[in-house]
Amino acid sequence: MSKLIYLDNAATTQVYPEVLDAMNPFFTEYYGNPSAVYSFAGEANKSVLKSRETIAKALGAKTEEIYFTGGGSESDNWALKATAEAYGSKGKHIITTKIEHHAILHTAEYLEKKGLEVTYLDVDENGVVKLDELKAAIRPDTILISVMTANNEIGTIQPIAEIGKIAKENGVLFHTDAVQAFGHIPINVDEMNIDMLSASGHKVNGPKGIGIMYIRKGVKILSFIHGGAQERQRRAGTHNVPGIVGFGKAIELATEELDNRIKYETELRDYLIDRVLNEIPYVRLNGHRTDRLPNNANFCFRFIEGESLLILLDEKGICGSSGSACTSGSLDPSHVLLAIGLPHEIAHGSLRLTLSEKTTKEDIDYTVDELKKIIERLRSMSPLYEDFIKEKKIS
Repeated sequence: MSKLIYLDNAATTQVYPEVLDAMNPFFTEYYGNPSAVYSFAGEANKSVLKSRETIAKALGAKTEEIYFTGGGSESDNWALKATAEAYGSKGKHIITTKIEHHAILHTAEYLEKKGLEVTYLDVDENGVVKLDELKAAIRPDTILISVMTANNEIGTIQPIAEIGKIAKENGVLFHTDAVQAFGHIPINVDEMNIDMLSASGHKVNGPKGIGIMYIRKGVKILSFIHGGAQERQRRAGTHNVPGIVGFGKAIELATEELDNRIKYETELRDYLIDRVLNEIPYVRLNGHRTDRLPNNANFCFRFIEGESLLILLDEKGICGSSGSACTSGSLDPSHVLLAIGLPHEIAHGSLRLTLSEKTTKEDIDYTVDELKKIIERLRSMSPLYEDFIKEKKIS
């Protein structure tokens, strides 16, 4: 492929050279097990601690409140399943939303089969949780509220601080899936009253296969993976030292440049949105216009199929998505788009483009120029579009 414009950073990101450089010695030079007592393991142990401190600082958390996992999905599973087990004597009711990542939704469905009750909150047309409905859903037996910080498909940022306040006032634990948000927008677990938080390295220019779970001190959730005594006896398994080091370095870089990155990506995102909305007819922006992730733009184009759009974009060297990468291959429209009220026929024509700080204005111009041609081509082959234009001319 002679040209590559990567606009699927919500699916995964490039591992930055500085991150890879930080990881490399722990494959070949400092390969000792950090749990070992001999001095050779000391460098690995120190580096794990350093990454834990870096990540904790970025969240406004205590170092001992950070637990390393195998990724965001594991952390989400841990938050829900272990809370259900640990707090089962208090109640068997969990609240989440209809637009969560499937790592939450499928875990919630699993827990329902185990006898728990789950309330799935509706969202408004922008994908925002309705706080009055959240308050009304809380019951005496509610043990957990789990609401994602920002949606992985449409980019909408939730009022996390307000949700955390509601949870705290009602004595309910609050978990947030911050996989798409951590390292991209500011998060402070104390200011937002967050009790548990999931995050993943590969969404922020770190390696795949490494994640974290923040667990506030005093929260009594149990171990999820049993075996050894790693992670203060809460998560067994030999530490993935290179991954942990890479995640720590990625968050260090992200934190240092966070304000500049937000400003740059937001300006470029808005430029992309404005061009698409102004130059392509019968298109809808999905998600909140301003309260969205700096790098996220999600559209629905009427009279086309998202899969065909992606194939033709790929022929032009443009990588995008029709939704979550975890559901690629599914013929069903996005559950997120259906939850915000879109009919099936419109939801099928979705396109998610997610930028990075390495994306350029020239990349966006090329993408929009090619997108316009592709949309026109696909609509020219659509009987639905032809009928629509005929009816419009008659009326």
